[in-house]
Amino acid sequence: MMDTKTRIIESAIEIFGEDLSAPLQKVADNADITRRTLHRYFADRNELVAVCRQEIESSCKKAMLTAIQSSNEPLVQLESMLYAGIDCGSKYALFKRLHQGEDHYHNPENKNCADYDAIFKAFHKIIIQLQKQGKVNSEMSSQWIQVLHRGIVESTVHAKAHTTKSEEEIKKLAWASYIKAISP
Repeated sequence: MMDTKTRIIESAIEIFGEDLSAPLQKVADNADITRRTLHRYFADRNELVAVCRQEIESSCKKAMLTAIQSSNEPLVQLESMLYAGIDCGSKYALFKRLHQGEDHYHNPENKNCADYDAIFKAFHKIIIQLQKQGKVNSEMSSQWIQVLHRGIVESTVHAKAHTTKSEEEIKKLAWASYIKAISP
């Protein structure tokens, strides 16, 4: 059983992943606590978002870096990155939104921003290698493929709640959809 603070953080990540401007009451309801209890742990929205950001950046960055380092084969790396995003679930969607939102000041000197940049550069490098090998459509930019990647991850995360398929079957369907979409 999760402790209350962890439940609040996980709930906030799930709710803010869908709508970053969602009211704190919705977070409290999702965590099955009162708003008053939420405020015993977090003074305000900014504090809660900051803690969520730390949790997300820590777990998603670790998962993505592990996926990149999983193999020297670019196709295996790309598949592993897709699965890592799916495993991160709603954290992955919020991770991207927090780094690409209007209120984010991107500073390459900031460790979190530098790590985000490193992950994107690795993704870009993998795509370029796959394009040179003729395994990925060379007319698609890595930015386009990254947006598609995020869309497949988010769709898969949402689909998990509405299917009887196993986690492994869902991941394989996501990979099949993704690779077919970006193949030449």
